[in-house]
Amino acid sequence: MQAVTTRWGAWWWLAAAGRLELGDGPTWFRQQIGDLVYPLAIWQSQGKLEKVVMQQGAPVAGRQISNLGALATALGLNTEEITDVVPCQVVSTGAAHLLVPIRDRQAVDRISPDSKQLFDLLNEAGGEGCYVFSLDPLQPGTTAYARFFNPTVGIAEDPATGTAAGPLAAHLVAYGLAQPGAIKVEQGTALGRTSIIEVDVDVSSVSVSGRGIVVASGAFSI
Repeated sequence: MQAVTTRWGAWWWLAAAGRLELGDGPTWFRQQIGDLVYPLAIWQSQGKLEKVVMQQGAPVAGRQISNLGALATALGLNTEEITDVVPCQVVSTGAAHLLVPIRDRQAVDRISPDSKQLFDLLNEAGGEGCYVFSLDPLQPGTTAYARFFNPTVGIAEDPATGTAAGPLAAHLVAYGLAQPGAIKVEQGTALGRTSIIEVDVDVSSVSVSGRGIVVASGAFSI
């Protein structure tokens, strides 16, 4: 296995660009997230890429957010638009993200974060990014409708975030809102870049899989 520090989407690009030596079936690599390293498989059949599967760690529950007024303000919402279907809580399967349940996808789409306020809340709670979600997705077969904001590393919004979908799926299973097994999360629709992230959750582990599309390429001349 080889170890690198890139994230899921970059693996797909590396494979699609022919930068990796792949055989039929799974070819195993290692994915570093923070200080931890997890196994990752790229599946190929007859020379055609099929999926990337990233193994994550067992879910670890962190701090819950009790000041929903401050959180709502940071997200540009009213307090009542944050629901109590599950706690607003930091959960990690390798990267710690704050999971925030929102009343419906219309409210999710209206979110316009104040980066400074959200940064301060995440810093206080011990979360890297903020994963907001509702349980009324647009895409058939999906469980949650999500968006991801991470002002702690300068990401305004990400259309597909495996390190957040993993904790979310585990969180939903822990509170009985989803069954163990394959759970699909819809993300990126608000950006016009719908992504379907499949998460497999069992008692002690989480893995994330999916496919990608290369939408642009370029070169620098020095």
